[in-house]
Amino acid sequence: MLAGAVAGSSGCAGREPAPVFGYTLLDGSQRSSDQLRGRVVVVNFWATSCAVCVKGMPALAARHLGYRDRGLETLAVAMSYDAPASVADFAERRRLPFGVVIDNTGAIARSFGGVRLTPTTFVIDKRGRVARRLLGEPDAEPMQALLERLLAEA
Repeated sequence: MLAGAVAGSSGCAGREPAPVFGYTLLDGSQRSSDQLRGRVVVVNFWATSCAVCVKGMPALAARHLGYRDRGLETLAVAMSYDAPASVADFAERRRLPFGVVIDNTGAIARSFGGVRLTPTTFVIDKRGRVARRLLGEPDAEPMQALLERLLAEA
């Protein structure tokens, strides 16, 4: 699939349930994806060594800040091969405004079907179903339209 290409269903019917997974944020707090029900969630798999990921972080941050008050949650999941110190340093230097997770064991990536390419982004609706899977840097306008649509859903 080409960078920015979208896979997944556009309507509510046929959306697959997103995996339920536990995660630890950089501050050490432990959470579960179940706690995010009722919110639209962007799960972005990335790596500090991925130039496209690094380039796309400002847009991911801006999107998060623009929609968080309307119910958007963003999780940046660093791949298992990324050094935790590098991830923490990256997040701190760039003051990332969303949750950053280090997937030390690769369990989160496996739960999403074995994510290996970065960036890979999943957009999950309020009911915990995968609305879109995107490979590469998401195109701004289609992503904005998708988020608007999902945030408006009951």
